[in-house]
Amino acid sequence: MPRDDHAGTRIAHHRKLAGYTQAGFALIIPYSYSHLHKVESGHKSPSQEFIAACAKALHIDVTALTGQPYMTELQEDRLAELIRPIRESLDLYDLGADPAVISRRPEELIDAADQLCQRVRETQLNTAARALPRLITELTSTAYVNPTTEGWRALASAYRTAHDVAVKLGFVDLSTIALDRMDWAAQRASDPLLAAVRQYMRGLVYFREGEHTIGLRLVAAGHRVLGQADRDREALAVAGQLHLGATVIAARAHDKTTVETHLSEARDIARRTGDASEVHWLSFGPANVAAHQVSALGELREWGQAVEKARKVKLPKSWAASRRAHFFIDRARSEMETGRSEAALKSLVKAREIAPQQTRYHPAARETIQGLVHHQRRTPETLSHMAAWVGL
Repeated sequence: MPRDDHAGTRIAHHRKLAGYTQAGFALIIPYSYSHLHKVESGHKSPSQEFIAACAKALHIDVTALTGQPYMTELQEDRLAELIRPIRESLDLYDLGADPAVISRRPEELIDAADQLCQRVRETQLNTAARALPRLITELTSTAYVNPTTEGWRALASAYRTAHDVAVKLGFVDLSTIALDRMDWAAQRASDPLLAAVRQYMRGLVYFREGEHTIGLRLVAAGHRVLGQADRDREALAVAGQLHLGATVIAARAHDKTTVETHLSEARDIARRTGDASEVHWLSFGPANVAAHQVSALGELREWGQAVEKARKVKLPKSWAASRRAHFFIDRARSEMETGRSEAALKSLVKAREIAPQQTRYHPAARETIQGLVHHQRRTPETLSHMAAWVGL
């Protein structure tokens, strides 16, 4: 059996601190008393939607219930030590040029920023996290000495990478700071596409917190910013990704009409752009529309349909490892919920093969592994290894 430190026990702890009984708390989430009891006792794996609902009702961050960041595993992977230098580099934004910093040539820095985006999407988190503080420091100093649109864009890209690393490792507070810095640099670059991408990413932050209304407003703000850009293929791809963001946000709110509206808009745009995976590292295209439909069906608890759709999705070879692994984590959840335990385990193993660090620190993967353990009368050796690997 998994250790007692899981989302259910954390929900029970914070519920009691807030003075709620199980029956009383079930009324305000709202989920059934039976569902809450099974989650708290560890006999049911909670969905991310359920965790977000509990956090919202208790007025605490979602990470307090997921247990993020997972410090024991981060220390084992020597990732915890990399967070403070990133945090310090993000605090240099308003200090001007540093005369002690010897920066690389601007074109080298721009190329380095693009390479780090690629490293994160290949889930080479150690490599990206180690190189990031120096790059941000150099780009910040260079932007003040020789301010150019390209330089500010590269700095915004580096801030985005800091956000991506922080989110994947569970440091949500740091990811929010990084997005603020990204906005600061995007404004100086006068780049509406970057500003729209930043609104999309902000929307996903509120999606994780269960704040659906705010998330959808941020997506709408992203569309308004895009109105300042030329309506070329890049702008269309960003618009399509904004619609996909709205799709999963609306799905978690169980607003099926809004889901279908945004999914249809994204599908129409994808027919025009084709595979646009290279645009701002968004992986936008027909396959990403299909993958988001799988995610949305899961959020709507239409697990059977999600499994059927997932079987038909063909992942492009051009897709980043991080996106492919995320798809298999979503698929595993739906397979588990429909009683396909063996298939769910295979999907999780696939996600681990593609992106081991991302899978290890993904809350949905961890909770699905815990759910599979409880579903099995006899835990298969592969599942036992997976549970130990993520710290359950």
